Amino acid sequence: MTLLSAEAVRISFSTPRGTLRAVDGVDLEVGASETVALVGESGCGKSTLAKGIVGLEPLAGGTLTFQGKPLDHQRDRFRISRQLQMVFQDPDASLNPRLTLNQALAEPLRIHGIVPRSDEEAAVCDLLERVGIDPVLRNRYPHELSGGQKQRICIARALAVRPKLLILDEAVSALDVSVRAQILNLLSDLKADLGLAYLFITHDLGVVRQFADRVYVMYLGQMLEVADVEALFHRPEHPYTQALLASVPRLEVGSFRRERVLLGDVPSPLNPPVGCRFHTRCPQAFDKCQTAPPVVSLESRLVRCWLHVDSATAPEPTPEANGSD
Repeated sequence: MTLLSAEAVRISFSTPRGTLRAVDGVDLEVGASETVALVGESGCGKSTLAKGIVGLEPLAGGTLTFQGKPLDHQRDRFRISRQLQMVFQDPDASLNPRLTLNQALAEPLRIHGIVPRSDEEAAVCDLLERVGIDPVLRNRYPHELSGGQKQRICIARALAVRPKLLILDEAVSALDVSVRAQILNLLSDLKADLGLAYLFITHDLGVVRQFADRVYVMYLGQMLEVADVEALFHRPEHPYTQALLASVPRLEVGSFRRERVLLGDVPSPLNPPVGCRFHTRCPQAFDKCQTAPPVVSLESRLVRCWLHVDSATAPEPTPEANGSD
């Protein structure tokens, strides 16, 4: 069952130099109890898309649905916040330094009426235990905790309202390797115990292979490839996905592995390339890449690339695919 669906979502920003199309016609789905990873280079629009889903950025176009109902953040923000929660990369910026852990976790319980006031302390202790924090620490302030402990508190606060979907925006990237593994194990346990779904935004492709069910590969505001995690890692089809996976460090004793090196920088989203967004850096680009490719369905994935288009069956590119209004 589809839990979250985004169709042709666009998010734009007005700047003195023109309109910046951070997210340009993105489709995305997250199923119930599924972990979907969203990967791509910095600046490709991953976090902006996540903020649009939870209502922190307004949409310039497209639709969002949750459990089959339209998401209207202006009209129904209170109900939506019970269903969708987001955990950010920096726990120091997410936690109020003037609130104790008890106060920080009791606040969403009280606002949403999760438990009676008399049961708040017990509910806070239960949340702390669920994320591996000793309830004895509940009267401490954030500055008295380690980075891993603070991120656990952010996860506990998100869980307080009993959501269906957690959006994790680089939630483990700032942590030490050992702490990162602990948090990932915690998230896996929470998913099994509570039936949660995750939209997991990360640069760490090793974590993606371990943690995700499906992967969306994003570049310059558009999705280039969507596949099940094993299919994507076993046989990436888009040249950009191939380059991303080739960049993952490996220990290969006694052998030399030549990397696929991407030439040039990511183009500015203020002036994206005409046609395929990736063709200015693609080692396999040819003349047809000057025209925007359609999204084609292969056996186990979706790919936006002319290399995989069967001209007899592929749909014609739409005006939106070329970036026009």
